[in-house]
Amino acid sequence: MLEIHRTHRAKILNHSQVEDPLDRHGWSASKLWNVANYHSRQKWDDTGEIPDHGDLKDELKGHSKYKGLHSQSSQRVLEELAEAFNSWYEKRKSDNRANPPGYRKKNYYDDHGNRVHEEHPRSTVTWKQNGIKHDTNNNRVRLSKGANHKEHPKAWEYILVEYETRPGVTVENLQQVRAVYDKSKGRWELHLICKDEVETPTAPGNETAGIDLGICNFAAVAYSTEQADLYPGNRLKQDGYYFPKEIAKCDDSGGEEATRLHAKWSERRTHFLHSLAKHIVETCIERGVGRINIGKLAGVREDDNGESKNWGKHGNLDLHGWAFDRFTSILEYKAEVEGVEVVEVSERDTSKTCCVCGREDESQRVERGLYVCEPCDAAFNADVNGAENIRLELNQSNSESAPDLGGDRSTGWLAQPEVYLHDLSRGFQPREEVVDCKP
Repeated sequence: MLEIHRTHRAKILNHSQVEDPLDRHGWSASKLWNVANYHSRQKWDDTGEIPDHGDLKDELKGHSKYKGLHSQSSQRVLEELAEAFNSWYEKRKSDNRANPPGYRKKNYYDDHGNRVHEEHPRSTVTWKQNGIKHDTNNNRVRLSKGANHKEHPKAWEYILVEYETRPGVTVENLQQVRAVYDKSKGRWELHLICKDEVETPTAPGNETAGIDLGICNFAAVAYSTEQADLYPGNRLKQDGYYFPKEIAKCDDSGGEEATRLHAKWSERRTHFLHSLAKHIVETCIERGVGRINIGKLAGVREDDNGESKNWGKHGNLDLHGWAFDRFTSILEYKAEVEGVEVVEVSERDTSKTCCVCGREDESQRVERGLYVCEPCDAAFNADVNGAENIRLELNQSNSESAPDLGGDRSTGWLAQPEVYLHDLSRGFQPREEVVDCKP
């Protein structure tokens, strides 16, 4: 059996009854984030090190703001902050303009543009199993309050939420509950995360595909059926230039408008990665692919001496703004559900080795998108060449699955891969069908 986690969105039926306690817990989550953020910045200034979520828990578990939520909910806030600081730490290696995670605050101004006061916004609150009691028969979930918000009598030491999911959804084996505030609707909703067990699916075939991740083309995919697809990162590039400019126009980088833009930017990146992974897995099923080799990107940000590579002004922005590791994780679980295995393989020298004859020469990659091999008298797409070498497991000389590079092999599909662009409403579509190109 295969364990998977599903997230079901649910409408809160008794919203008027639970709105106030959910508001107070959402504000408490923002306050704890800010306290932990201040502590992390102080630690960074004093020692040059970033505390992990374990250190933050040890330091803040006695703090009054920590008691504003159930203990596991407070831990989740600290985990999210630690993840944000680690991401910032990696990004600042190549971009000294990168800012650390901001404080959560909502500013108010008078008619003259002067800030009159600020409030904490409603942050998402996560309850784990120890803070949840689920009534499956009546579609109700009891969420434990933080110590600071508990009332008497004891029966009111929790928030009892009645919910409704879409038709046909059964909520069982509940693992986590997330209360998410929808600003556009002005109300809370629940995200119910459940653990399901499904029969281990049979692989759709014995073929192998190779994926090369990069900057210009986010992914190049080569299939052993002698087909190749390219997925340009145009959408990510457009967002990467548009949103920072709009955020810079905001008077306060930690204000409500800047926070909204950051959230929208993050949602669009997440949508792109999920759409891409889904499209690749669906294509693998159609082409009988049971295994995906994906380039292991360890060291992609460093040169041979361990120093940060300089990819140029825009290259650094693109590379470090894209979550390669996150995409691999998304691809793994989407593929696993369909019986497709995802394996990380070394991509060393895959970009400078001809996938047809095996000749290695860095000068053969004459331009970003063109690979020319004189012995083969052939020219083909450079990213597809890298993906094909990853599919063949170029660096696994003893692998039984790695075929001989020699022989009479057609290079037409290497030169003219199918190109898919991302459409916000329809996912990935062939280039000629895509019309939505606005950021």
